[in-house]
Amino acid sequence: KSYLNHLLVESISTPQGPRHRTVCSLGSLQPAPRNQWLALARKMEAALAGQTSLLPEARVDAVLGRVQAGGPRSPASPQGRALEEAPAVLTIDTDQVEVEESRTAGPIHVGHQMWKRLGLETILAQAGLGAGARLLSEVMTLNRLVSPCSEHAMPGWVRRTAMADILGGDFCRLQDETLYRNLDKLHPQRVVIERELTARERSLFNLEESIYLYDLTSTYFEGQCWANPKAKRGYSRDKRADCKQVVVGLVLDGDGFPKAHEVFDGNRQDRTTVEEMLGALEQRVGHRAGSTVVVDRGMAYAENLKQIRACGYHYLVASRQEERGEHLEEFENQEGWQEILRAPSPSNPAQKKIPVFVKRCICGEEVHVLCRSEGRQEKDRAIRDKQEKRMLEDLSKLEKRIRKGQLRAEDKVHQAIGRLKERYPRVARYYQLLYDP
Repeated sequence: KSYLNHLLVESISTPQGPRHRTVCSLGSLQPAPRNQWLALARKMEAALAGQTSLLPEARVDAVLGRVQAGGPRSPASPQGRALEEAPAVLTIDTDQVEVEESRTAGPIHVGHQMWKRLGLETILAQAGLGAGARLLSEVMTLNRLVSPCSEHAMPGWVRRTAMADILGGDFCRLQDETLYRNLDKLHPQRVVIERELTARERSLFNLEESIYLYDLTSTYFEGQCWANPKAKRGYSRDKRADCKQVVVGLVLDGDGFPKAHEVFDGNRQDRTTVEEMLGALEQRVGHRAGSTVVVDRGMAYAENLKQIRACGYHYLVASRQEERGEHLEEFENQEGWQEILRAPSPSNPAQKKIPVFVKRCICGEEVHVLCRSEGRQEKDRAIRDKQEKRMLEDLSKLEKRIRKGQLRAEDKVHQAIGRLKERYPRVARYYQLLYDP
């Protein structure tokens, strides 16, 4: 008859090279399932180190009892003598312990698994990117997910993480210039990448894609940007009118997944980008008639709505300021208003929501939804009070100029009054400004 005996061993370094040292005999592990052997070995290792378990196990206690009784290991053997000479308790002065070269691994691992689930490696290969460019693209993507920073600071961050171990790359000599050049490779392939990624996300997350949200932002440059034809001065959302900039347009679906993006000239008006962005969206996701496009009031002009309808989309837009006057009577009429029930945030159950009331109006082929709330009333009142204060100050300055004789021509005075009305439209309609020569 053959007898099977399992040993718990550890690898040690000796002058003759690595050797195995027997820790204890586990006996026959049959008929226990093989997938439980590793857990048993770890529990035995912990028990031999002096750790106690909240839930005792008979198998572990039995083997531990045999080992403590001097069972399978002979004290005369080199292994036995080494264990006898080893101290039973090791004292560590925590004040003298130093941590060096610690590396973040958890978030990198999660991001890497998501990268594989999305099939981005295959998508980038189909776009014509080589192995090196694909590796750098994943590095830059993980940085944006875990700890966003500039390309200049990214190499240092990469070396402080377990990126090299998880991705299997060597980033000791990674420089920011390499990352900038990789962006130059990605940008021309954005149509292919976004189209394939959209298809993968649609199947992976079961997306409906019935709503598209479109908005723009701008980013400025600290320099002349002579080699960048799109860098121009325009309306700066960063309040840096002194710098050249580019405008970036982004389309998201109702779940927040990006669908398409484009980079426009820095002096491009928002309303002129709608038609081009609709074409880019069709390249990425195909023509999906019946979906709803959501834009802000900067792109709610008649020609923009016509462009959206021509593509077969519905639209949801915020009306511009001058269009509110058409519904003043409806706003003042207290009938027909319906309160919207707004649930507090799941992360903040004590949150107080301001009551919001809406009224539905049919205007030709469009549905206009009137909305009012205390929060909006307070905001509008604060804006009007601020504009009224500034307008009265400017009127006082204009009056002083006239009294001192600095402004005498009557037509010039009327022009100055007209400019004030144009500058403060929210409050000028409540005033009657007259000039008596």
